[in-house]
Amino acid sequence: MVDFELLKKIVEAPGVSGYEFLGVRDVVIEAFKPYVDEIKVDKLGNVIAHKKGKGPKVMLAGHMDQIGLMVTHIEKNGFLRVAPVGGVDPRTLIAQRFKVWVGPNEFIYGVGGSVPPHIQKPEERSKAPTWEQVFIDIGAESKEEAEEMGVKIGTVITWDGRLERLGKHRLVSIAHDDRIAVYILVEAARQLAETDADVYFVATVQEEVGLRGAKVSAFGIDPDYGFALDVTIAADVPGTPEHKQITQLGKGVAIKIMDRSVICHPTIVRWMEELAKKHEIPYQWDILTGGGTDAGAIHLNKAGVPSGGISIPARYIHSNTEVVDERDVDAAVKLTVKVLEEIPELKL
Repeated sequence: MVDFELLKKIVEAPGVSGYEFLGVRDVVIEAFKPYVDEIKVDKLGNVIAHKKGKGPKVMLAGHMDQIGLMVTHIEKNGFLRVAPVGGVDPRTLIAQRFKVWVGPNEFIYGVGGSVPPHIQKPEERSKAPTWEQVFIDIGAESKEEAEEMGVKIGTVITWDGRLERLGKHRLVSIAHDDRIAVYILVEAARQLAETDADVYFVATVQEEVGLRGAKVSAFGIDPDYGFALDVTIAADVPGTPEHKQITQLGKGVAIKIMDRSVICHPTIVRWMEELAKKHEIPYQWDILTGGGTDAGAIHLNKAGVPSGGISIPARYIHSNTEVVDERDVDAAVKLTVKVLEEIPELKL
């Protein structure tokens, strides 16, 4: 099962898209160090951990950025107006605690607010809040006090989320999207014993705002094969018909067939299925009609890169209470290791 303390460090470190240097980048570098031959950070901030080999060049990407908020205006009375960084639903802000990052690993607390329902018109109460109606309250009484607390235009904000166990097999946390995949890459690097593949484990930046880190890192690496590790929707909750659940928690790693950004190479898809069967790794399928992964950028690199996807089912994606299952995480680690061990024999 998962190394809880390592995962806790990875998921709780700050790193809104474009601001991964605030904390998570250093955590990821330290986590990879014992298991790879070299690590570098490229000009956009991607962490590239290289395990050298003489065989095909394989790139595995898991993004280390998280969705969040950015301060766009400080009101005279000290409240913060914000804009989303990535796919943030304003409904997830109300009555939540936040961390306002005034420096690397340095934050002040805030809470999400809006006009109280008690003084709203009846027709307003039934509508979701808009970005014009929400704000962050940091306890300041003036713009000057907010600035003295370290807040500036452009300051980034995350939910105040943490990793906790939920029942016997489940884990709830902020930023499982996509720190759980970064954790899987570290575990795969640790467990990988023998392979002829030339392996690049990449913790990418700015995935949530357009797969930007994967695009530049793939160009620099120029891989023969590419794989994106990311969460996918587990809609196995009350009210969702079975055919719309995408994946289910506890049923195994999900092998991606398609999402909005990529149609995975069919030979790689079927080969991954054969690997899962051969090594008795529980698996399910991932066909996602909305959303994309770093594979969307990798497979379009230069003249094209045959690509696949390893997905981790997750409930409540893009919130501070994302839920995954340890058994699925374990299956994803095992499949990733087998992909790397046996990919030198793959024939497209």
